[in-house]
Formats: sequence, structure tokens, C-alpha cells
Amino acid sequence: MRDESPTKDERQQGRPVVLCADDYALAPGVSRGILRLLDLKRISASGAMTNCPNWRTLAGEFRAFNGAADLGVHLNLTCGAPVGRMPTVAPDSRLPSLATVARLAFLSRSARREIIDEIARQLDAFEEAMGRPPDFVDGHQHVHALPGIGGALAALLGSRYGAQAGFYVRDPADRLGAILSRPASGKALAVAWLAARFGVALRHAGLRSNQGFSGFSAFDPKVDYGDEFSGALRSLGKAPLIMCHPGEIDPALRAIDPVVETRPHELDFFAGQRFADACAAAGVFTARMARVAESASNS
Repeated sequence: MRDESPTKDERQQGRPVVLCADDYALAPGVSRGILRLLDLKRISASGAMTNCPNWRTLAGEFRAFNGAADLGVHLNLTCGAPVGRMPTVAPDSRLPSLATVARLAFLSRSARREIIDEIARQLDAFEEAMGRPPDFVDGHQHVHALPGIGGALAALLGSRYGAQAGFYVRDPADRLGAILSRPASGKALAVAWLAARFGVALRHAGLRSNQGFSGFSAFDPKVDYGDEFSGALRSLGKAPLIMCHPGEIDPALRAIDPVVETRPHELDFFAGQRFADACAAAGVFTARMARVAESASNS
């Protein structure tokens, strides 16, 4: 286990940021890439998709990084199959598109009940495999912060984990000026608009969250990911969290997710010298949220 007190080198590097790799257990290749970056200490957090068939077989390798990184639940309502029955949302036992989930969550009381029940099952699946609660919760395609879901989720997490030291929830919104200064600002603006009330719901539930969010990508293999990441380091908030999507390509990934070709580009970048150079140029280093929050409170 890594000692969590800041090293002399880290203090000289500047301010800490959480760098979180999404989609652990989505596919074996994605998981291998994330495990590699965890082992290299290039990322400081990762969220697992516990509804995916690979989760139980991959949980042991994930568990090996307990205490060295923030390990959480990447709630999934739009990819693969749900853990349990969802007759309104997934009548054919296949999770629907993001647009369908958003519509059902906004319009249907029965759908909202099914969604919260499924979220609880995905949290249970993490705890059963890991033997402990998650360090954080976020959502695939930011589904956790959608209107109709965000408030109910905040209430559930507040009652379930609110007293847990260090637990936090990803807030995918950010300040307008910060968003406009970065790549893929159109995506970020749309997510921030949908999640506009989510931060308020988190605070009302007594939950901690990041302050500042970036890492949106065009997911275009012709775009230099190093430039995108350097852009994500602009205009950071007080307690910033940056998402990323590294991984190796395999048939399982091609069968289930549209984001495929750019994952190895991200993996190679984070494992290489350009990542270290980008962090040094921006005056940041990767750390767990506890250290990021401490730095924010002392600034």
C-alpha cells in the first residue's frame, strides 16, 4: 500500500488532482489497461461497472489496489444488461440508450423506482466483491446526474454512505468559463446543463463531491489525445477531478461500446513521458480525493 502523505517531489510538483479511469470491467482489455496504469501510479482512481459479466472475475485484481487509489462504482444504466429485472426500463433485459433512460427517468415514476433499485443492486455487487463500500460513485455517460435520477440517487447515497469518511460523488458540472476554455466544450456544456441541480442535491444530502470537472474528449483517433489532456488541465476548480478512458481493444469491447479506437491512444499517453511532461507543465500531480480536498481546504 502506498503511503498517502505527500512526498517532497509531489509538493514541488504543485497541486493534486484526481485522475479517474472510467469503465473498469466493461471488457477485459479495458480492465487490463486500467490495471496497468494503477500499477504505474499514473491514475489515482477508477470506477467499476459492476453489472458487467466480467466484474466478478476481475474484482480480485481491482481489490489489490485498495488503499493505493480511489476505487468506486461507475453506475451503468445504458450498456449491457441490468443486474436485476427492470420491466419498464429494460423489458428485454438490455439497458436502453441514454436518451431513453433520460426520458423515462423524467416522465415515469415506475421507471425511477426501477432505476434506484438497479443502482442499489450495482452498489451491492461492488460491496459483495470488494468486501467494503466504494470510495466514490459516478455514472457511465453521466447518467447518475440526470434530472429524475440525481436527486433520488443523492438521497440513497446520503443514507447509505454519507457518514463514511472520504466518500464522494462525482459532480460532472463545472463553471461556464472553465468549460469554454477546454476541448469538447459542447459535450461538457450539455452535461453541465443536465446536471445543473445535482450539486445542490449532493450538498443537501451531506455528500462530498469534486469541485471542477474535465476530461471530455472528441473520441476521435485522428485528434492528438495529449493535446486534449493538456486542455483538460486548464482552469481547474478547487478540488478537480479529470476523467479518462484508457484501455486495450478486444472483441468484447467492440461488441458492447462505441468508444473503441481512442482507448489505446489514451493508455499509451498516460503510460508515457508526455503525460508526465504535461503534468509538470501544468504544475499538477495525481492524487486521491482525500488529498485533493485537503489541498483545497488549505488554499
